[in-house]
Amino acid sequence: MPALPATTAVSIGSIPLGDVLAWTAIAAFVVAMVLEWLDAPDPARYLAAAAWVVFGVFWLTMVPHYYLEVKSPIQTLLTLAALPLCVYAGYLLLQGRESLLLLSKAIAFMGLIYLPAETIPFVKTWLIETTARQTHFGMELMGHSPGIEEGSNGYQSRFAFDPDVTVTGRTTYIIMSCTGIGSMAIFGGLIASVTASLKRKVTAFAIAVGVIWFLNLVRNVFIGIASPWGWFQQDILVHIATEFMGAPADRTSYIVAHNFIAQSLSIVALLGITYLVVRILPEVLDPLEEVLFILTGTEYDLSDALGEEMRADGGTSTSAASASESTAESGTSGESDPASTSETDSER
Repeated sequence: MPALPATTAVSIGSIPLGDVLAWTAIAAFVVAMVLEWLDAPDPARYLAAAAWVVFGVFWLTMVPHYYLEVKSPIQTLLTLAALPLCVYAGYLLLQGRESLLLLSKAIAFMGLIYLPAETIPFVKTWLIETTARQTHFGMELMGHSPGIEEGSNGYQSRFAFDPDVTVTGRTTYIIMSCTGIGSMAIFGGLIASVTASLKRKVTAFAIAVGVIWFLNLVRNVFIGIASPWGWFQQDILVHIATEFMGAPADRTSYIVAHNFIAQSLSIVALLGITYLVVRILPEVLDPLEEVLFILTGTEYDLSDALGEEMRADGGTSTSAASASESTAESGTSGESDPASTSETDSER
């Protein structure tokens, strides 16, 4: 949930409208979560329904940023779709679908993880500049050592490639959405929202964060090198970027690397991370089933679809246990602990 850039943001006083809407939605989700905990499901549903609508309006305010600034077709379409989907979620809550309170709870935890990192200055500075240093180290492993300087966002996060030496004369700098905190917040919210043993929740969270951090680092290095060195400056790609997206010709490599390759692979990566988390914490399938119901209007049993044989407590399913007992004199069932997100980069 990144704040809008100054060039497209609408503000209430000195506070961007996007920030006001995001904080309002998350605060309402948190209060709804508390009301449910206090065994007041009806007030919780009504408040969560209102929170979903505000949340959808927040995403609508992000459309100009993703369309005009980032020029990302994927993110623009997702933000456009967010409002009707969020309104539909609110409608379902008003109609009595209390199971959506679990997904509302997950959104509350996601916001509690992400928004402080976005809005507390020293935390934001640390995240951005640490990510920049780690990305620079990755570039050095690839034979590039441009150095780091202050970017237009005011942080020491811009990779100081010499424009007279590189192919495009452009470079990139790290912003908040390059840190991977958004994806980490998503999994953190899902994991925190479900009921399970602390050990399995901590294990699932550690694996999710570790994989996201590594893949995000690879992504930043890839984009950070591809943009200045013009890896995708082929004529056909330049034509698409300039004629259909209105981008400068020398920005083609950045757009291809970031908007098409990295974002597409990010979707695959998120699916893979979800699978790893589910193997440890199958309870997260419950809020994911609610997401699918909002998207399709159809009830799904993801445990059955994925062929999971784990109970909600992490042990084997009853049928699996019975099959095991039929072939062995004795056995035990207990907790199983298997060993096994940008949004956007900016450039100038």
